[in-house]
Amino acid sequence: MNRQFPDVLLGSIELFCMAAELESFKDAANAAGLTPAAVSRSIARLEERIGVRLFVRTTRQLRLTEAGRAYFVQCRQALNQLVEAEREVSGQQMQPAGLVRISMPTPYGHYRVLPLLAKFRQMYPLVKLDLQLSNRNVDLTADGFDLVIRGRNPPDSGMIARRLEDTEIVVCAAPEYLQRFGVPTKLEDLDRHECLQFVLPSAGQNIVWIFRRDGEDIDWPTKGGLTCSEDLLGIITLARHGAGLLQASRFMVEEDLRSGRMVEVLQEFKGRTRPFSLLYPRDRHLALRVRVLIDFLIAELAQV
Repeated sequence: MNRQFPDVLLGSIELFCMAAELESFKDAANAAGLTPAAVSRSIARLEERIGVRLFVRTTRQLRLTEAGRAYFVQCRQALNQLVEAEREVSGQQMQPAGLVRISMPTPYGHYRVLPLLAKFRQMYPLVKLDLQLSNRNVDLTADGFDLVIRGRNPPDSGMIARRLEDTEIVVCAAPEYLQRFGVPTKLEDLDRHECLQFVLPSAGQNIVWIFRRDGEDIDWPTKGGLTCSEDLLGIITLARHGAGLLQASRFMVEEDLRSGRMVEVLQEFKGRTRPFSLLYPRDRHLALRVRVLIDFLIAELAQV
């Protein structure tokens, strides 16, 4: 079997990643104990090998090309895995350490995950977390994430999906809204109510409300004059201030219901749930720092 990656190539990849992170050949050279010219030559050899320009170079700025950004994500993951493998076989990493990047939906992050992370950091102080809260689906590989949390049933996409919880769905509104417009008692009543809408980023369509009637699952399209996109917390704020009816996971409005700031309605038709799952690539070696975060979140959220 012929060698595909000579020693000099691995060194060039390391220097490429350093230059990309530091955005400077000079700073990468200082960090590596080399001259800027040596770093430049090494990266030029790398560009010649793969036939792709990795950097846009100007007198004032060094930045990655689009191809360079994609290559950097893959190279950084590969180098991290090499370091992790060496630590594991040599027994050096007795304590999890390093950076974990995780993306999650905004509401689930605020209400479920973020309140747990102080405890996680106390348990694993050497693990650093880079958190992205967004309702848009990210690409783990292209965007450089280790883990993602997603609502709804995940597609069969070569990912491992670990179920975190199934969240109960409720409909509620502020007391002042119900005083003005009345309390809906059947699903057909929704047609004459202001139903706050949220646009699902992945589909670009309003989320259909879901119910259970006489033991049957029902999807019920609703309408309203107020639509939010990107941040689901927006329609919760609208509902709190009397703007309309809201359908959401119970954990998002639990405190509002307990305090009386909002009132649950259509309880006869509840029973549907939405799942939240933790996803990661099936074929990726999981670093110890990633594994402990997975185990922690699954254990903690199983208790909610």
